[in-house]
Amino acid sequence: MNNYFRVVAGIILLQLVSCLPEPVNKSQTYQNIIILSDLSDRVEPLINGIFPNQQYPPKDEEEIKNILRFFKDECVKPGEKIGDKSSILFSTFSTESVASIDIDKIKDLGSKQQFINSTGKYENNGLNQAIEEFNKKVQNAYRNIRNPGLDLLSVMVDKVENGKLIKENKVLTNGVDTTFINFDNHIYIFTDGYLEYKGKNSNSQFYFGINEIEQIRKYCTAQNVDIKTALDKNRSFCLPRIENNIYQFVNLHVLETHERDKDVQLQKYINPRGLRDNEILREVWRKWAVESGFKSFEWRKY
Repeated sequence: MNNYFRVVAGIILLQLVSCLPEPVNKSQTYQNIIILSDLSDRVEPLINGIFPNQQYPPKDEEEIKNILRFFKDECVKPGEKIGDKSSILFSTFSTESVASIDIDKIKDLGSKQQFINSTGKYENNGLNQAIEEFNKKVQNAYRNIRNPGLDLLSVMVDKVENGKLIKENKVLTNGVDTTFINFDNHIYIFTDGYLEYKGKNSNSQFYFGINEIEQIRKYCTAQNVDIKTALDKNRSFCLPRIENNIYQFVNLHVLETHERDKDVQLQKYINPRGLRDNEILREVWRKWAVESGFKSFEWRKY
């Protein structure tokens, strides 16, 4: 008789368990876009008062508009997507933040969707208006802010490690279902690629200018090797890597806007292909980014 009751109890238990919903695991990915602009004499008519500036008048602003369009149309997707958590921020290297839009700050789903779609209480101050205001603040920064002589890499490292710019992945669960919230962190640096700053004599850790470029060029010519081989063989040519696990979550994009060894009027280069300023700077930056553990690296000349 006891065995009979055990069997019946087992059957009932199995039926109850089979009625429970299956756990659902979901993974959602959002974008966290950070734009850092080098507003040195790179945005003046002449670089160092000598070189005609290919960047002038500023073309950064058009590229930033493209990033904003990507943020709106491909990340947030008004009218299509529900509950987005993406964000975008613009800053110069001398300021904390000039403009930002963070969808994740609006916690109520109804309010969030009204903001995204610029409807309801956000009809006149939703995402569309936020993007317009973002663009105006970018333009104002380019007109009024100048910060020549900054140690660009040191400032960027400080912003990343101490500025709470990077969003980390998190897990949400209700005891049954689990949602994995992932963030793709992208840092876009608008610069000419040359790492020159005041005070080199006291701190040359992240300095890389014309003389350093020329040393690599001469080494490559004398040893008959390419830039990558020169950097692998001679560590003195390389930038010191940084040690912090946070960079494994960061996709680094360097948008290079000026080549000093290119004559824009005659459309010719002073140096041969394979040894041009842009090519040397690209490989130096790339090696530094890879050794520092960045998730990915892009160098784009535009």
